[in-house]
Amino acid sequence: MGTPVVASMAASTAEEAGASSRRGEQGVFDTGRSSGGGGEITWTIHGFSHETLQLHCLLLKTSLDHHEYLFTQLMLSAASASIHHARKLFDYSPIAPPPLFAWNTLIKAYSKNSTSPIESVKLFAELLRASDELKPNNFTYPFVIKACGRCSLLGVGGSVHSMALKAGFGSDSHVNNTLLTMYGGCGVVEFARRVFDEMCERDVVTWSSMIASYVDCNLDLDALRVFKDMIMVNETPNLVTFVSLLSACTNLLNIRLGKSIHSYILINGMEFHVGLGTVLLNMYAKSGHLEEAFHIFNSISEKNLQSWTVMISCLADYGHGEEALSLFTRMEEIGLCPDSVSFSAILSACSHKGLLREGQKLFDKMVNVYNIMPTMEHYGCMVDLFGRAGKIEEAYEIIMSMPMRPNSVVLRSYISACKHHGRVLYLDDHLMKLLLKLEPDIGANYVLAATVSSSTGYWNGVDKVRNNMKIKGLKKVPGYSWVQAPLGGDLRSGQ
Repeated sequence: MGTPVVASMAASTAEEAGASSRRGEQGVFDTGRSSGGGGEITWTIHGFSHETLQLHCLLLKTSLDHHEYLFTQLMLSAASASIHHARKLFDYSPIAPPPLFAWNTLIKAYSKNSTSPIESVKLFAELLRASDELKPNNFTYPFVIKACGRCSLLGVGGSVHSMALKAGFGSDSHVNNTLLTMYGGCGVVEFARRVFDEMCERDVVTWSSMIASYVDCNLDLDALRVFKDMIMVNETPNLVTFVSLLSACTNLLNIRLGKSIHSYILINGMEFHVGLGTVLLNMYAKSGHLEEAFHIFNSISEKNLQSWTVMISCLADYGHGEEALSLFTRMEEIGLCPDSVSFSAILSACSHKGLLREGQKLFDKMVNVYNIMPTMEHYGCMVDLFGRAGKIEEAYEIIMSMPMRPNSVVLRSYISACKHHGRVLYLDDHLMKLLLKLEPDIGANYVLAATVSSSTGYWNGVDKVRNNMKIKGLKKVPGYSWVQAPLGGDLRSGQ
């Protein structure tokens, strides 16, 4: 029905791609030598080769796209390269309604797309209204459920679950495995567990999904219990299983179990991909094992942004600000663009080490070069950075320029800096009251407020704060630290 429109579009695209390549233009058009060794030039646009676009034109102009099989293959080819182009083909389909394979292809593409998974759910709703003869099958439901999980649409996901059961797919392993991930991602692990317990057959994907669901819901001990059950039934774990297990070990600070899993991976010669390497790096970094963390970092052949950020954050946490800056510079030099999390890590490194000038330059670069909108965490790092350097006025100006209300961390950092440097001139009484309002049950805040009030000679304020503490029954909780003692050692003797 709309075939001429799409044919014209595809034809013009193919011609434009060829003309642009002959002119040597850059942009969305890329040219490169074919791998056949014949010296031919292949043209690509948005992932399409010039030959593929010509084939599309041929099918459309000769009306061969009316053939269901050819149309579905055309959709499959388009979806793998450009979801926008695939949607155009789908909307102007000469077959009304389009075959189920075309619906499934587009639903799958949307569910995997980072920017538009909700479109998968919308398209599924259209499918339900399209025709009485057109019914979703066991290939449709998993991708719709996956999209619901990615969009945190628990209610819609539950409805799709009910539809899958009524359609007779209650025992389909692919559907059930996706349900485990969806419910875990939405924070209702008890629903995921119910699906898991009702499954008659479980494979490694099933076990891994259940473990990941517990980890997503911060139930790390339950994740380890499921892993124990998995071993008891002689199911061999895979890399996805270990990624979740190592995350659980990190959260529990169970470095011994984490090392055992690491050894298992090495002994069995399992492929060391970037996802597994990053989670191992994070485990060693969070546990304070910097040498092991660096070893893992250097062994990752293709590091992604997350790998670099975890290593930078590790150096920042343990006071290696200069090394963190050097690593951040290397990351930029290889062409990776830092994101909001990366800048939080490097600004934290500058804050802990007192690198004022470097921190200011990085904050300006984040805003003006990378066009990243500062978050509360970024502002907090800058307030802490200026506060530690005794730049109380500048810290105060940052708080006043924030587009959002400061949280308790930012306020506590600023007030502590005023107390430490004896600069009560810029201490805004409103900020102190705001801190007590945000966290009225934290005794340390009242002690800090009383200390600052006494330093200004405002003793009435001190008495008022102390009376409030007594009325609320609050006490300042003493600080404490964990110390890992060597086996067989004596802390008293230092041996």
